[in-house]
Amino acid sequence: MDQAIDLKREYEATLARPRYAYSSGARIFFRSMDRLAGKEETLPKVRVIESLASIPYRAWESRQYGRIQRHYGDPGIVHDAQEILRYGRAAQDNEVQHLRIIEEKLRAEAVKDPRYMTRPLPELMSESYNLFSATLARLGIRRAFLLNAEFEDHAEHTYAELVQAHPEWEEAPVEDGHAVREYAAYHGLEGFASVADVFRRIGLDERDHRNASFAFAGMREYIVRYEGMPEVPGERSAAA
Repeated sequence: MDQAIDLKREYEATLARPRYAYSSGARIFFRSMDRLAGKEETLPKVRVIESLASIPYRAWESRQYGRIQRHYGDPGIVHDAQEILRYGRAAQDNEVQHLRIIEEKLRAEAVKDPRYMTRPLPELMSESYNLFSATLARLGIRRAFLLNAEFEDHAEHTYAELVQAHPEWEEAPVEDGHAVREYAAYHGLEGFASVADVFRRIGLDERDHRNASFAFAGMREYIVRYEGMPEVPGERSAAA
């Protein structure tokens, strides 16, 4: 599948596409992140994003197991819940792949941790977002899906702007790290032509997460389709 995807074309499409019109809650969240990590898109900043990215999917899991326990006699509800569970687990694994790749790149460049990545700040951020995500998933799962779509839309554009800010990555060979090798194999690739393409592919993953989140939220009109894209989970679901 990935062999047919033009990563540079999709990256340019992301840069050309306006960001989603974020809710006030999402805007406050993103502004808080900018105050913490700075407005410039950097590797340490995307590491913050990835350190939080898998948390909503874990909150979805808890909600869906509860649905199955309450409605195990309803095949439709069970099917929809299992679809969300399967997708959430795969998305968590994918976000961890991103985090490992960023860690490898930071180590290769000997980048020191900025102040906001020294303890206890990372733990406080993670625990706060974990509590918020769990509460939102219980109170309104569709709103949780929508907020995640906003988060992933923001992440997609952040990665595109990160690549744009590093033109030297276009010619930079990819260092032979374990995380990058696993990531290429995950997408059915033998490798990546440049560092820029690694981060373009990560950005496209975020678009896929965005699309699935909008589908689960019942907002399919916001799905961004592209040549070679995977099937969008949730397009036929009626999650509750």
